[in-house]
Amino acid sequence: MSALNKGIQKVELALKWDPSPAGQPPTDLDIVAATYLATDPYGDPDYVVHFDSRSPDGTINLNRDSTDGKGFGWDEVMTLELYRLASRYARVVCGVVIQQHMGRKTFDDVLNPGVRLREGYTVLAEDDFGGVLGSTATTVGEFVRDASGKWMFTPGLHGHDTDPAGFTRVMGAPRSS
Repeated sequence: MSALNKGIQKVELALKWDPSPAGQPPTDLDIVAATYLATDPYGDPDYVVHFDSRSPDGTINLNRDSTDGKGFGWDEVMTLELYRLASRYARVVCGVVIQQHMGRKTFDDVLNPGVRLREGYTVLAEDDFGGVLGSTATTVGEFVRDASGKWMFTPGLHGHDTDPAGFTRVMGAPRSS
């Protein structure tokens, strides 16, 4: 029974999509994770991990990156070792953003997208972005440390209409009901 009380320890966030049709510009989606301090859990992120960065302490790593969706299975994979995060962190928000290199693209323009968060073999959340089709970016869930120090997960897609830089500024904002 004690294993059930450990909270979430280590998570894999995986993203997939099909390549653009021949003759069309590539579609480039990116996984993003942002950490928030216990002293300001809804303020600016302490750091953000995405395609050209990693966490300073090595707890959040992008293991696989794709710029065109031509991978096998899951095109992008990020590992979050929440159990190793310093106690000063109270929140980690995960999201997906579409690069806007070749004009505006929304999830409606992406062929067969999918996202999955899992701990070991347990799927925490899985989605096809159907609820945020008109968005250019979306949060996919957040991990929050409870009073005892255990990490808990809240799934939920919350779409945004912004570029990648703007997304990192708004992804952790409090949600209105």
